Amino acid sequence: MLQATMLPPMRKRQKRTEGAEGPSFGVEVKFPEVRLYLVEKKMGATRRGFLAQLARAKGFLVEDILSDQVTHVVSEQNQAPGLWAWLRGRGLKNLSAVHVLDISWFTDSMKEGRPVALEARHRIQDILPEASPHPPMVELSRYACKRRTSTENHNEIFTDAFEVLAESYEFSQCDSQCLAFRRAASVLKSVPCPLQHVGAAASLPCLGGHTRAVMQEILQYGQSCEVEKILCNDRYQMLKLFTSVFGVGPKTAEKWYRGGLRTLKDALEDPSIELNSMQKAGFLHHKDISQSVSRAEAMALGDILHETALGISAHAVLVLTGGFRRGKAFGHDVDFLLSTPEKGKEEILLLSLVDSLRRQGILLYCDHHTSTFDINNMPGVSFEAMDHFAKSFLILRLYDSQVEGGLQRVEGQDDGRSWRAVRVDVVTPPMERYAFALLGWTGSRQFERDLRRFARKENRMLLDNHGLWDNTKKEFLEAESEEDIFAHLGLEYIEPQLRNA
Repeated sequence: MLQATMLPPMRKRQKRTEGAEGPSFGVEVKFPEVRLYLVEKKMGATRRGFLAQLARAKGFLVEDILSDQVTHVVSEQNQAPGLWAWLRGRGLKNLSAVHVLDISWFTDSMKEGRPVALEARHRIQDILPEASPHPPMVELSRYACKRRTSTENHNEIFTDAFEVLAESYEFSQCDSQCLAFRRAASVLKSVPCPLQHVGAAASLPCLGGHTRAVMQEILQYGQSCEVEKILCNDRYQMLKLFTSVFGVGPKTAEKWYRGGLRTLKDALEDPSIELNSMQKAGFLHHKDISQSVSRAEAMALGDILHETALGISAHAVLVLTGGFRRGKAFGHDVDFLLSTPEKGKEEILLLSLVDSLRRQGILLYCDHHTSTFDINNMPGVSFEAMDHFAKSFLILRLYDSQVEGGLQRVEGQDDGRSWRAVRVDVVTPPMERYAFALLGWTGSRQFERDLRRFARKENRMLLDNHGLWDNTKKEFLEAESEEDIFAHLGLEYIEPQLRNA
């Protein structure tokens, strides 16, 4: 199984950027102990893509995202000081164990058809500076789209508390307070070191009096009294339980709670409640789909969908998005973009895919939304999580034998099943809207919210999953890649794995 996603076949139109491809599916890996990462700088996107394809064809595992999984970094024509400075800025935990190599090692390995022994001439040497025991506080932008945020969070003790407070305000429909705590949590996730006192956060944006008071209490007592009260609150616990059911939102959960319901069984047995088809599926598979999905499970689903899509159209493009594209190890569901260069055929491809999954016997539920996309419509001013492309919200059956290392075992499950149900979303944008959809569906939610806010406030532009409108020029701006969109906005490109705001 490859660890990189199929790329759009429109080679002449689309620019390829580091980390933009996501994982791909379907080729045997002969040397699993070696995980390559090709540095695009100086090498160029086209050559990088060609070399990656060559290596994969010979059985090498090539990562599109630089992470702690990488064992060999290959560079071409980059000076050692600049290359190592760039690597140190990626936030890798095991950089000292990574082999940083010149392209000569790669070409020698390709000739031999195997990883050749490392020689001094292959290595790009540098002396790593000793880590400072007290890293200086960095200047952070108030916009998440101008901050680099990896999956490593040094301030979980604060951000976990802020997320509870944000969720509590969301349940009470207090949108401004909810957003304030989400923004504060987003900022702290970007801080490259643990905060030891509130004064260290003095220069950080988006931290108000309430957030600082919570931080101070946590630093002084190890927890927040306000957060502990919320966690013990009966209403909060019930709304958390009800909204864990697929198809049940905060308003429905509140209605059930006000109606005296206190368990999922109550909701199922109450004669006054008429569940829709999504909620029925949510209850039926609740134990499975309330369990997190592992990266191995997401990759297995990618293999299944990719093979199925190619059986329908040889030009089908499938890309893993969401948290997994950002480098996360676990998620609540799995999101994919599916498209084709055949204009106007996207939704037909999706419907055919769903029919094929049904015939395979692995489709447990489908809620299909027909495209309402109109190319003439302006991007939305307010943040909307959903877009107007055709999409299907699915629940699929995934077997233990299909997953490398096997399925995660659902706690308390002893029914002897060899499969589990997994939530999968498949969205089909037209190829000319592909870059905007890829950016939007990669997330994170706060990153996307601030990206749109930055476009509107700093550039007089409107951005969403469908396109980018320039109010000054009175025209839509074209983009063949995510990098094009960042360039239109005057922003430095941020790789997907650093968008975990």
